[in-house]
Amino acid sequence: MTDVPLYQGLKVFTGNAHPALATAICDYLQMPLGECEVFEFSNENIFVRFCENIRARDVFILQPIAHPVNTHLMELFIMIDAARRASAGRITAVVPYYAYGRSDKKDQPRVPITARLIANFLETAGADRILTMDLHAGQIQGFFNIPVDELTALSILARYFQQRGDGLVVVAPDLGAAKRARNFAQMLNAPLAVSEKRRLGNDERTEVMHIIGEVQGLRAVVVDDEIDTAGTLLETMEALLQAGAREVAACCTHAVLSGQAPERLEQSALKELVVTDTIALPVEKRLPNITVLSVAPLLGEAIRRIHTGQSVGALFNGR
Repeated sequence: MTDVPLYQGLKVFTGNAHPALATAICDYLQMPLGECEVFEFSNENIFVRFCENIRARDVFILQPIAHPVNTHLMELFIMIDAARRASAGRITAVVPYYAYGRSDKKDQPRVPITARLIANFLETAGADRILTMDLHAGQIQGFFNIPVDELTALSILARYFQQRGDGLVVVAPDLGAAKRARNFAQMLNAPLAVSEKRRLGNDERTEVMHIIGEVQGLRAVVVDDEIDTAGTLLETMEALLQAGAREVAACCTHAVLSGQAPERLEQSALKELVVTDTIALPVEKRLPNITVLSVAPLLGEAIRRIHTGQSVGALFNGR
């Protein structure tokens, strides 16, 4: 496959959600970050202006949909619209963290499917394709009528734990995370256990029932796509310790850590929490036992491959 660009040039821009990640991606690509203005007026209306020519360019707009979620979501919509009206050749929304991903189906009467609504908004704004990481549910890809490239940080997390030695057991915090945990266990050549839980209503409280699998005397690693309030993680940790696990660590792609999650984690017996930088982690949430791994090289390589018409899937299957 030739490396000749399909468009006149590659341009990477960012909103206000995670400029540090955008800078790291551009460092990997050995190119400058695109110049644009994105700010709020005093009436909370968002203004966007691209400060350089993007006509016929291959434009990538990086914006994880993270706190404050709805502000950053509107920034992304408006940036895409501005790029479309500036005659960009192709617009790829790079969304490392896709918020509202847990609203992916009607599991109760009279509720929305917000993940599908966000997909509709992104297409209507003018996005030509989506680049994202570790969606909460695989079917979200099917909510789009445009190409979606979903990357995974599992290999990055697995390489970290491979350096931590043997005696590990990988634990899925619930049945829904079992497939992700199974893949992670295969990467580590470790056994798999599953925590069976029951969710109590809509108030994010959970009750862990019991651990399926052998964890006695092993170092448990709980793996999930995201950690929000840390309720499920801490319930799973307690169940693992009661089942005889020697220690408990955890890893996830998206460190949301909302509300009192940092305080709860700091006061817990959790050995270590390993996360990636898909979401900007402020200083007050960077606990001593939190390790942050960068996904900038992975996203940068995916952007390079999309721009030059090469396979993104080859990053993971070796072809």
